[in-house]
Amino acid sequence: MPTGKVKWFDAEKGFGFLSQDDGPDVYVRSEALPGGTGSLKAGTRVEFGIAQGRRGDQALQVRVLDAPASVSRNQREARRKKPEEMVPIVEDLIRMLDGVGEAYRHGRHPDARTAKPAAKLLRALADELER
Repeated sequence: MPTGKVKWFDAEKGFGFLSQDDGPDVYVRSEALPGGTGSLKAGTRVEFGIAQGRRGDQALQVRVLDAPASVSRNQREARRKKPEEMVPIVEDLIRMLDGVGEAYRHGRHPDARTAKPAAKLLRALADELER
């Protein structure tokens, strides 16, 4: 059976692509995933069968060999936010960072009321950007 890694997988659309160790990329649909698995994380090592589909090779009966280490908490369950959902988050962060910058410009550290929410938002944005 061929092996490879998940190149990308979109759970909402129900498909993605696998990179074979020895061959071209292979299309994969959610129906080929193991029972109870709704998505695959990029970089996950998999084993799979191949069948000829309408548009080329298609993966069948995908079996997860090993998943890459998670970089952030709950990343496996997390879904990437839509761009329009990110706009207010980034705009709020910019306003908060302006306040933090202003404190530093005046020779003082920002107070906890400003610094803690800004740090929390920065971490959340970093997690979102890494997905």
